Amino acid sequence: MGDLLKRLAAPLVVVFLILLTVVSMVGDRRARDTGGRDLPWWQASLLEVTAPLERLLSAPFVAVEDFYDGYVDLIGVRAESRRLERRIAEIEAENLQFREALVASGHLGRVASMRDEVEIPMLPAEVVGLDVAPWFRSVLVDRGAQHGVEPGHPVITHQGVVGVVTATSGHAAKTMLLLDRQSAVDALVQRSRARGVVRGVGRDRLEFEFVVRGADVVEGDEVVTSGLGGVYPKGLRLGRVGELQEAGGRLTRIAIIEPAVDLGQLEQVFVMLRRGPQMDLLYQPNLPLDDLAGPAPVGAAPTGGAPGEGAR
Repeated sequence: MGDLLKRLAAPLVVVFLILLTVVSMVGDRRARDTGGRDLPWWQASLLEVTAPLERLLSAPFVAVEDFYDGYVDLIGVRAESRRLERRIAEIEAENLQFREALVASGHLGRVASMRDEVEIPMLPAEVVGLDVAPWFRSVLVDRGAQHGVEPGHPVITHQGVVGVVTATSGHAAKTMLLLDRQSAVDALVQRSRARGVVRGVGRDRLEFEFVVRGADVVEGDEVVTSGLGGVYPKGLRLGRVGELQEAGGRLTRIAIIEPAVDLGQLEQVFVMLRRGPQMDLLYQPNLPLDDLAGPAPVGAAPTGGAPGEGAR
């Protein structure tokens, strides 16, 4: 009998405490339902005894409930995070499209303003090919003879000069860049009006050779086309003086020019639909003699152009 009581003692105590907890909880509910009252001494004592056990018994359920609530909240947060990431990606894509449209609009607006200033028709074109051979630098654009493009037409962007058209097909044109070693453009220093020739050297820079050794040229000067040579109108930007160098025993000096246009990142250009009279003579050598205006003798070579300015 004693062994039986020892074995049943622990379960009986647990059952008794559970019953006390249930009675305490029922008493609490009744107290709340009746608007609240002071507990009798025996219920107050019972509450003191059963409160720790009640907390112990309810702890696992509270933990499970908290875990479930946290899991549900985490799932919701992940879903919201995915939704926000998708929306951010959409906004970034829209932003890129708007920026591209804004850039294109800005370029077109600046070119329209420049077109009004120089009063020369301009044809927009896209660069579709690039030749980066060491000695020859040219690009292919998607406008050709069918669009009115002819050899000798200048090619520019809103930033400045790109080059000159050297050959055309019906729907494409080859443009020799300023960087090409055969390119030479008569130029002016915008500030001092010092004259010289800007030549391509095959790399991502230009050389400006002064006509007068003591010309007033300093670093940072803007260099523009002079209008001589029969290709480019006067005043188009070629670049900025980055460095001055001696010409190695020659009577002239040389300035290294940073091109105004990033010629390695061309996307959209504009073809100026005009040619000077000298370029007309160069690209149309079989004109009737009566059409050759000017005092030069018939058959005389055109003068005034810088060496190499034109097609190769």
